[in-house]
Formats: sequence, C-alpha cells, structure tokens
Amino acid sequence: MKPEVDQILRFSAGQLITGIAPDLPVGYNQGAVSLLGFMMLLAAQEYDRAADIRVTENADIRKLFGALLPRVRDAALTEKLKTASESKDASLTISALDAANYDLRRLLIALHTHVETQGDTASAKRIWAVLKAMADRRVVAPPMG
Repeated sequence: MKPEVDQILRFSAGQLITGIAPDLPVGYNQGAVSLLGFMMLLAAQEYDRAADIRVTENADIRKLFGALLPRVRDAALTEKLKTASESKDASLTISALDAANYDLRRLLIALHTHVETQGDTASAKRIWAVLKAMADRRVVAPPMG
C-alpha cells in the first residue's frame, strides 16, 4: 500500500497536533485532539515494528521451552512444552502472531510456576531474562521530531 499506514498516521497526527488543536479553544477538546494526535504517532511507530516484536518473542519463548525441557518434572507439561517448542508461526498477521503469543505466554506462566514450585532458580532466572527482554522490546518511546 502506498502511502504506508505509518505515513498516513504520521500525516494525520501532524494535522491534528499542528493544524487543528491550536485553533481550538484551550481546554478539554484541544487536549483531547492533541492526545489523539500523539497516540497516532505512537501507533505509527508500532506499525513498523509490530510483527518483528511478536515473531522474536514467539521464537524466544519456543527456544526457552526447548532449553528447559530436560528440567521439567511434569509429564503433561513436558509434552505441551515439546509441542510448543517445535511449533511455528502459521502467519505473519498481527492477529495470528498475537494469538500464538498469547498461547505461548500462558504456557510460559505454567512453566514458570512449575520451576518456582520445584525450587529451580536457574530456570526461573532464564525465564525472567526472557520476560525482561520481552518488556524491553515493547517499550514505546515518545516520537521525536
């Protein structure tokens, strides 16, 4: 699509922030229009990196599952982790990636609960490292310029 979604969002945000908001009376409506424009700038930023974030997270979680399989003492959980670690993203649409991410995160919670219950601090630390990387990746920076 030309222009791209992020370009449309940035242009529209610029119109709201610099073209419409300043002409409104100071107050709620001016603030609401400015906030809407700012949110559009954030959405434009996220548009560009959305699939990359989700694909990377899904791959990191699957890799973690494979690495921690030998440390899991629950047969049912082991089977779920094995299946998930061997799975692939079926589509690169955000909705499909989000659905896979949701399922992987639910299983990650079960794994985290298991290793914490077993007192496996080494595995827990590896899980926390993946969770921290996921959080860092999703940080939204204010748009510059």
